[in-house]
Amino acid sequence: MGATDGERLGPYHLLSTLGAGGFGEVHLALDPAGRTVAVKILHPHVAADATAITRLAREVETMRRVQGAHIAEVLDASMEGARPYLVTRYVQGRPLSAVISGDGPVEGEDLVRLAHGLAEALVAIHAAGVVHRDLKPANVILTDGEPVVIDFGIASALDSASVTVSGAILGTPGYLAPEVLEGAPAGPAADLFSFGTTLAHAATGRHPYGTGPASAVGYRVVHHDPDLEGVPGWLEPVLQECMRRDPAARPSAAEVAARLDAEAPGVHESAPRSRRAFAAPTGREVAAGGRDAELQAEGAGMHALTTRQWRPGQRPPPGKLSAEEARERRRAVVHRRWIVGTGLLVSLAAATARTPLPEVSLLLLAGYGSVMVIDGGIGLFVRRDRARALVDLAGGAGAVILWAVLGTFFSTLTLALALGTVLFVLVAILASS
Repeated sequence: MGATDGERLGPYHLLSTLGAGGFGEVHLALDPAGRTVAVKILHPHVAADATAITRLAREVETMRRVQGAHIAEVLDASMEGARPYLVTRYVQGRPLSAVISGDGPVEGEDLVRLAHGLAEALVAIHAAGVVHRDLKPANVILTDGEPVVIDFGIASALDSASVTVSGAILGTPGYLAPEVLEGAPAGPAADLFSFGTTLAHAATGRHPYGTGPASAVGYRVVHHDPDLEGVPGWLEPVLQECMRRDPAARPSAAEVAARLDAEAPGVHESAPRSRRAFAAPTGREVAAGGRDAELQAEGAGMHALTTRQWRPGQRPPPGKLSAEEARERRRAVVHRRWIVGTGLLVSLAAATARTPLPEVSLLLLAGYGSVMVIDGGIGLFVRRDRARALVDLAGGAGAVILWAVLGTFFSTLTLALALGTVLFVLVAILASS
């Protein structure tokens, strides 16, 4: 039921696998207009549950109405066939879970932005009549200094007995509200509890209900107070209210957003942002920062965030190279290094053979010079690359000059030892690679 990179799924061209969560496998893809999106293909055991798929198909239209700067919108979906999938906006960034585990607690203005962004995301989600149900650090992507919530509504829509038995995780211990752990339905108040635990974990670097087996963590959620030591004073009262055991006593998302607007320290856009929390991802950290941390896709109506979408023929932002320009620059660097390296080797070998084998010495220089002239001619007349031709000519002339200098100031024995050392190092490098 999985997908192979490079194949098509409906109108979408799958590019690469981003990760997998409890409900599906996520692929970076291009839509018919050439825009980057994230396609989430549901796992076989989820796709086989007719009740869950029917419920999800019903909820998709509602989910598509959820819009906001801090939401990875659902753009498209297909619940037909053997491989049902959802398409969402692609957001490039790091999962909050990866930021906390790799860099430590979120502090200062970064924490203010995180709190405001999550509250605004819940306001938008709840206003559309959707409950996230699985808000946690792995489902929050940090991009351009702002949080974006992913996977909203999916856990709630796919909540069915057969899906649960098949292994999908409909919530994460430590972030699920007490009433959900006790079997009650998850409502908007449950998302506020998850909001509180997520921010508490981000602010302190610790899980507010500790770690250990899921049953032990769940017991603490139901019967113990959270550990909020180290949470900033402006945030702690809000989190205490959000994490009350009685869902009726928790504030709404709109009330939390209003409290934060009134009580949180001001965020000055002109101030430099911390490089710690929003550093560029390395390797596949974007996709693998958490098992459920799927990168989401690009959509319209985003005014506050930039998602770094790529379109065919699109010029890069000022100061950034296009893919083709980057490749050309890389080729030029490799070419220069090749010219310098081969020139040094040929001049050293020719200087070594200058006294005992002058014919060999001249043959090496002539052969190298011919190669440089041919390569320079190709660069000048075929590629129209004058810089490449100049590098070739300079390399040939430099080899001759170095040959004359080495032959004048060093003995044949010294040059032979140097040549042997260079050849030994080259062979060792080739063998190790």
